[in-house]
Amino acid sequence: MANKPRPGAVRKSKKGPTTGTGGHGRKALEGKGPTPKAEDRPYHKAYRTKQLSERSAAKHQGGQRPAARRGKTAGEMVTGRNSVVEALRAEVPAKVLHVAVRIEMDDRVKESLKIAAERGIPVLESHKTELDRMTEDAVHQGLVLQIPPYEYQDALELAEETMAKFKKGYINNAPLFVALDGITDPRNLGAIIRSASAFSGHGVVVPERRSVGMTASAWKTSAGAAVRVPVAKASNLTNTLKAFQQLGIFVLGLDGEGDVSLPDLSLATEPVCLVVGSEGKGLSRLVRENCDQIVSIPIDSAMESLNASMAVGISLYEISRQRAR
Repeated sequence: MANKPRPGAVRKSKKGPTTGTGGHGRKALEGKGPTPKAEDRPYHKAYRTKQLSERSAAKHQGGQRPAARRGKTAGEMVTGRNSVVEALRAEVPAKVLHVAVRIEMDDRVKESLKIAAERGIPVLESHKTELDRMTEDAVHQGLVLQIPPYEYQDALELAEETMAKFKKGYINNAPLFVALDGITDPRNLGAIIRSASAFSGHGVVVPERRSVGMTASAWKTSAGAAVRVPVAKASNLTNTLKAFQQLGIFVLGLDGEGDVSLPDLSLATEPVCLVVGSEGKGLSRLVRENCDQIVSIPIDSAMESLNASMAVGISLYEISRQRAR
C-alpha cells in the first residue's frame, strides 16, 4: 500500500533549473520609486489646494495676460442666487445660465429662469462638480451666469471716428470723453458710464493696465448705459491723451487743487476729454503734466474730496449746461 504524504508536507519538484528572462524583468523589480508628496498627486485634496493657491498668487503678481489693444476681455462668471437675479434684472449681457441638476427652487431661481426665457438666454443643467470647477469652488448656490467678453474699442480710433463725424456735421455736440486714471472700482466705472450717457458723452477711456474693466458689477451700475456709451482701451494713457490733443481735443484734469474753477471753464464748448484720478491718489504725475488745464470743483472746505464718479457727474453737468447756452 502506497504511503500517503503527511498533511502539510510539500512535495519537491523534479523539474530542473528554469531559463532566465535575460534581464527583461529587471525593470519590474526596480519598483516605482519614492511615494510622491500629497500635493503632487492629482487625486489628492492637497493637489487641488496647491493649484488654487498658485493661481491666486499669479493673479496678484500680474500673471494674467493683458487684453488686446482692440479686442475682448475674458468672460466672467456671476455666481450666487442674489447676484445672478440682480444681473439679469439689470439686463447685463449673458451667454448662458447654468442651473444645478435638481436645484431647490425658490423665488430667485424662478425669476432667473423666467428672465432667461424672455431674453432667449440658453439654460443648461449642470452637476454640482461641474459648477464647482467653473467657479473655482466659489459659492454658487446652484446658479451661475456666464457673461460674454466685453468688446473694447481702441481709444484713438474712437476719438478719430468721433472727430470726423463732428467735422462733417453728423453729430451736433462737440466730442466729449472721460478718461480714468488709476480707478479700480467697477462701480465707479459703471456710474461714470451712466453719467456720460446722461450728458451726451461719446466714450469712456480706461488704461490697459492697473485699471478697472467692464465686469458684471460695472454693467449693473451703469443701468444699461454701457450699451449706448462705448468703453475704449488705451495701451498707454499718457500717449493716448497726447494723441487726443493732436486731434484737437482739449485734455482737462480734475483735481481739488486745480488752477481753473469749474464754473469758469472756458473750454466747455470745445472737444474735451475729462481725466479723473482715484479718490486717494488723484491724477498721476505724467497725466497731470500733459493736461491742458487742471480743473477744480468748488466744494465746502470741510469736505476733503469727492468720489470719482460724483466728480465726473458734476463736471459733465456743468459742461452740458454751458454748451446749452
